[in-house]
Amino acid sequence: MPHMGDLVAEMLAASGVEVVFGMPGGQTTALHDGMSRRSNRIRHVLMRDERNAAYAADAYARLTGKPGVCDVTVGPGANLLPAGLLEALNASIPMVAIVGELPLDWLQLRDKGIASQGFDQLSFFKTCSKESWLVPSVAALPDILRTAFRVATSPRPGPVVVIVPHDIFDAEWDGVTPAAMTDDRTMRAPYLRSGAPAAAIAEAAALIARAERPALVCGGGVHGSDAAGTVTDFADRLNGLAVTSLSGKGAVPETRPYAAGVLNPLGSWAAIELIQEADLVIWCGSKVSQNTGMNWTLPRPDQATITIDCDPLEHGRTFRPTVPLLGDVREIMTALGAALGAQPARADWVARIAEVKAEGDRVKAGEMAAATRPVQPPRVMAELAKRLGEEDIVVSDASFAAGWISGYIPATKPGRRFLFARGQGGLGYSVPGAIGAAATLPGRRVVTVAGDGAFSYTVGELATQAQFNQRIVNVVINNGRLGWIQLWQEIFFKNVQSAMLEAPGVTPGFAAAAQALGLRGFYVEDSEEIGAALDAAFAHDGPSVVEVRVDDRATPIHSFKRRMREGADKPRPRPGTVYKLRDWKVSPDLPGPASGEGVGNAAVEKAPVE
Repeated sequence: MPHMGDLVAEMLAASGVEVVFGMPGGQTTALHDGMSRRSNRIRHVLMRDERNAAYAADAYARLTGKPGVCDVTVGPGANLLPAGLLEALNASIPMVAIVGELPLDWLQLRDKGIASQGFDQLSFFKTCSKESWLVPSVAALPDILRTAFRVATSPRPGPVVVIVPHDIFDAEWDGVTPAAMTDDRTMRAPYLRSGAPAAAIAEAAALIARAERPALVCGGGVHGSDAAGTVTDFADRLNGLAVTSLSGKGAVPETRPYAAGVLNPLGSWAAIELIQEADLVIWCGSKVSQNTGMNWTLPRPDQATITIDCDPLEHGRTFRPTVPLLGDVREIMTALGAALGAQPARADWVARIAEVKAEGDRVKAGEMAAATRPVQPPRVMAELAKRLGEEDIVVSDASFAAGWISGYIPATKPGRRFLFARGQGGLGYSVPGAIGAAATLPGRRVVTVAGDGAFSYTVGELATQAQFNQRIVNVVINNGRLGWIQLWQEIFFKNVQSAMLEAPGVTPGFAAAAQALGLRGFYVEDSEEIGAALDAAFAHDGPSVVEVRVDDRATPIHSFKRRMREGADKPRPRPGTVYKLRDWKVSPDLPGPASGEGVGNAAVEKAPVE
């Protein structure tokens, strides 16, 4: 006799869900039984850790626009989900998490785990999701699941949680499909699109026409609205500056002459420099977070502003916009483009953009060509960029990895092919995110970049990559420590002890660990070895790890570079200080630690140098 797990599996498949990421438990076995009988329509990817199930579902959703679906069981499975849910909540990523629960008539026994693994899951998930529901009956289950997809995909998208008690999952299903099992409009975000009033569009267009130095700042909302092509068309006509947040990278091709890269302390010096000179800033699908707003020194008081966002609460949250445009990014940018008319040439502004970009490119070129030992991370990114195809997906971990990617690997076409964990900015996203990306796009290559600290979080998921033979190249930028923490402590506190990830003579070998888990592993200590190692990894029809030992003083943060250049004898600023960057230059070569001679990597392949 079919059970309610069959109904849930049928509804997921009918809602366009091809893959579910998670880990089963006794309370959710009925769901897995139902999916196993529909394996031609929906499949399950077994993760090694429930946190990573949410990250994989998040990456799936970013690339498809569909809600990413993950499943966990009650208690210890459930309490590992919040890291991924918060990432999706803050980044506005649609997700549906299906969570097991104790039987309904046991709920009074959940406190303090009297009934094994029990706790108040509904209250717990209310704090880290867009919405959460506890299914109260068999009859209510179909409608709650339909509602979950509607809420997850409606503006502003986000993660929702459906908590299903054990006895409801196991209850018999009569096989009768509900008349309105799914709504095809909620299979993809955004579920609904709206536009700003014509008068507001005209006001914004007039403001743009009057601007002498307009700038466009594109956030993750551009990709959430599937608006990169529309935004690029707009930027092509603006005769102004275009920059992006980390999450917005790819909103416009960074090969365009007006595109100055990522606006972030980890990002492009040219973007940071030029945005301060704009007289009008158009914030497009950006919540003007602490990092994109450069510690909220942007927008400057003398800058006019236009905000474009589907969430009414974002307009005016940190500054009063001159013209707020409430609605879907794609709809508004289409209307604004139609109202734009011929734009002034803005020759002086165009020339200034070219001048500053040229200076930044000159400095970057020197960094990317550096043939030092220890290796400089920009050299790794340069070699990686040479080998990436336009359809390859790059998944960044948090911390310095985001800066190395954003500053040194250009987005060459409109669209989302760079995934950054910026909703929470937590370590450990890249490896499980790549699993979600690879499951979404079978046959396409996925590349991850992570520091050794971040990579340590999810080493176990390499076994999942190997199990499914996914085409993933994991690049580990190994400096033997938590790089951001080390520099922060050196600059502000003169103490680096808590940032160390190694001890004398003890060097974890990530490439060797990868080989033990069924992947190819390559270890690199010399700049001239990087290309051959990447060639071998890219040629492998399966997952691999390329571990590169890098300078432990290297940083993509421009204010940190300047501080190191000034020297340790200078007065120490308070944490949070915003540096003036007009005289920024590349930091001098600084000595790094001994390489460790590849300790822990004795069995790792050393790719031949051509």
